[in-house]
Amino acid sequence: MSPVRESVAGATRTCPHCRTAILESAVRCPQCQKHLRFDPGAAARAQRTITPLRVEGTVRHDAGAEAWEYSVVVTVQNERGEEVARQVMTVGALAPGTARTFALAVEVYVPNRPSGPVPS
Repeated sequence: MSPVRESVAGATRTCPHCRTAILESAVRCPQCQKHLRFDPGAAARAQRTITPLRVEGTVRHDAGAEAWEYSVVVTVQNERGEEVARQVMTVGALAPGTARTFALAVEVYVPNRPSGPVPS
C-alpha cells in the first residue's frame, strides 16, 4: 500500500492484484475489490460516489433445443459519438431452460475534493 498522492483526473494505472487498468485515484480496485492503499478520506469519498447509470436485464433461453452463445460487449463513446473504448467482457452459452442476468453500472466521483455532496 502506498501513501495518498494527487493524480490527474482520468489517469490510469494497473491493479497490482488482478492487472486490470484502473483509475490512479482508486483506493479499491473495481475489478477484484482489493484495497490498493490506505486513504483516511476513502469513507468520505465513497459517500460522494453517485451512479448516474445502472442497467440490469435477464436473458432467458426458453425456446428450442439448441444452446445460444453470447458475448457481453461494452462500448464507450464521447460527446461526438466517436467510439473511445470497446471491450468484450465475457462470452458464454445458454443451454435451454437457463438464464443469465447482466448488470452495467457507471460509478462517478470527484477525486481530490473536499468532503461534501457530489454535484448532479
